[in-house]
Amino acid sequence: MKPMLYTLLVLGALTLRAAEPAKVMTTETNKTERATLGGGCFWCVEATLELLPGVKNVVSGYAGGHKENPTYEAVITKTTGHAEVVQVEFDPAVISYEKLLEAFWEVHDPTTLNRQGNDVGPQYRSIILYHNDAQKLAAERSKAAEQKKLSRPIVTEIVPLKKFYEAEAYHQDYFRRNPNQAYCQVVIRPKVNKLEQKLKEQKR
Repeated sequence: MKPMLYTLLVLGALTLRAAEPAKVMTTETNKTERATLGGGCFWCVEATLELLPGVKNVVSGYAGGHKENPTYEAVITKTTGHAEVVQVEFDPAVISYEKLLEAFWEVHDPTTLNRQGNDVGPQYRSIILYHNDAQKLAAERSKAAEQKKLSRPIVTEIVPLKKFYEAEAYHQDYFRRNPNQAYCQVVIRPKVNKLEQKLKEQKR
């Protein structure tokens, strides 16, 4: 190729590239959301929901009542109005709020009022505490869809979250830290196994 022609081609290519709009490099950030749910003993709900892909963290706590800074000892007196709940931090790009609710229905009985098995009292009630209007609408729709599968009426409360109080340290990750404890073996383990099996079936 002649030197002059080569030079012209190179200059032309550079001119065209300069005329192209600049490409903006964007870095995606991991945005998480929170859901607050109660379905009996928070040890059970925590141990099961943390199995879900997309769930980043699950914290046991208290919500739905009137007493500020409640303790476990106060909540079990049934006078605080609080329920045992978990607050779930999840990645909506991996698991939607709706899918989280599907698992929530799966791991407890939403038709028993103020009770889950032998755990009896208002602190064990089934409850969804929504963080915004979108969660409220999704919860109502999910509850209606779940009701069609059940013969007994769902008693799950759907109320706005006013404040979440983190439970004492010894309640956090209870099943993971005490897998051989009697309650964990008899009550929590079957729920964990059930959800693990369902997740395996969904992968097939």
